[in-house]
Amino acid sequence: MTAGARPRIKLCGFTRPEDVRTAIDLGVDLIGLNLARGPRRIDLERAATLARLVPPGAQAAALFVDADEATILAALTRTRCSVVQLHGDEPPELAERLRARVPVIKAFRIGSAADLARLRSYPADAVLLDAAVAGSHGGTGVAWDHRWLAGVALDVPVFLAGGLHPGNVAAAARTVRPWAVDAASGVESAPGIKDPALMTAFVRALRGDPPG
Repeated sequence: MTAGARPRIKLCGFTRPEDVRTAIDLGVDLIGLNLARGPRRIDLERAATLARLVPPGAQAAALFVDADEATILAALTRTRCSVVQLHGDEPPELAERLRARVPVIKAFRIGSAADLARLRSYPADAVLLDAAVAGSHGGTGVAWDHRWLAGVALDVPVFLAGGLHPGNVAAAARTVRPWAVDAASGVESAPGIKDPALMTAFVRALRGDPPG
């Protein structure tokens, strides 16, 4: 994962083929598939179907919460996802072993500026920074104070998440200058049901395109 001229775009929590196709047509870089828990969770068969729709040049990321190594590797084999996203309290040793096979994105729940200190010691190819919400592992639509990142030098690509939507993603990207942005609920009409108009507006806002 290397830096680029603009933030990459990752949209997460897909459940329907038509939504993946729309995202790909819009040029979304990463498609997130939830294999863990919550209203956006899908089974391996559906994940494999959706991952097959992702063409070369884009990637499908499989999301797990506290799954063991055997479960994760079996899911990667079944779905052909090329990125792992860890959203629980996975030990660093697990991430290190997985990195020998695929890129690993580690999600951190940020509730204060002090939480950023945990990022430096965790072995990951990128970190995803989401809001800390009790009992949740992401996809809540809750934002956190991006100003906590001001002046903080991180030696790993950052996925900015938490409450991003078409109305605020451009300003958030200017403030943080992340490697990528990530959204789920901010481009949905219901959990797991993406809204084509919101996805289009999100992408255009981030890229500075005029509204269509």
